[in-house]
Amino acid sequence: MDYVWLIVGLVLIIAGADWLTDGASSMAKRWGVSDLVIGLTVVAFGTSAPELSISLVSALKGSAPMAIGNVVGSNIFNVLAIIGVVALARPIRIEPSIMQNELPLAILASVALLAIGCGPELGAGTGRIVTRPDGILLILFFLIFMRYTFSQAKGISSASDPVGDAAARKPLMPMWKSVAWVILGLGALVWGGDRFVSGASGIASSLGMSDAVIGLTIVAAGTSLPELATSLTAALKGNTGIAVGNVIGSCIFNIFFVLGLTGVVTPLPFGGIGETDLLVMTGAALLFWLFGWRFGRREIKRWEGGVMLACYVAYVAFQISKV
Repeated sequence: MDYVWLIVGLVLIIAGADWLTDGASSMAKRWGVSDLVIGLTVVAFGTSAPELSISLVSALKGSAPMAIGNVVGSNIFNVLAIIGVVALARPIRIEPSIMQNELPLAILASVALLAIGCGPELGAGTGRIVTRPDGILLILFFLIFMRYTFSQAKGISSASDPVGDAAARKPLMPMWKSVAWVILGLGALVWGGDRFVSGASGIASSLGMSDAVIGLTIVAAGTSLPELATSLTAALKGNTGIAVGNVIGSCIFNIFFVLGLTGVVTPLPFGGIGETDLLVMTGAALLFWLFGWRFGRREIKRWEGGVMLACYVAYVAFQISKV
């Protein structure tokens, strides 16, 4: 039954995120909110809703290492696995703004979490834990990121915003249906998250795996499926810029918003999430940055994508070897 609940929970989470996004987008359109703002807020939140649902439920059920492992593992999966797969499918051309603005913010987010996780080594007396003040600080970083995103978007028309366009192309629902979709989506996220965490915890116990390891691998890969599907589809259609922006935005969202909000709700001990995992997460973002700037060409070639994917396989093998 643990495996059944794992699959059922994941399906409910992904479906719930889709229902919530559709309902909220339709409501926002009825209230006169622009397509661009919908893309930057509602749609962006929708793709990160699985991580938020899993992390909150895990933390509230006393599985804080799974909550942190979900975020750390998702970011590692996003950069090494998704970018690796996308680059293998089609070489990725990276926009200058992503290299100069969004990617440094993703590296900053990783370094911030690394610093929190290495608190004792840095002389902090709180131990290896995401405290409520840490969570508040991460949320503030997230608000700064959103303020920056909106300021950058002021000069962009909705016609040039593919994410907003995707939301705009969906038919406008009646208000009652929009509200029902939002409520149904939230319910699916909450209940699906509860079932997914229960199933994952049961599997971890039966296989002798810790909550941290299963959060870093199975849970992280499962909750990153929306990003994988979105990025791969965009790349195959020739929109590699969307694929990269989706991944980098998700990495920033995961640390600053998902982990920040979860840390505000309840302090999060790192448990089995070690410095190695945090260093791999930070190193993955730096590797992406180095490959992107190689010879100033701002391009991830197929062989570089292969290297990134191989690094992820090696990381998962390392996690399994610890069981």
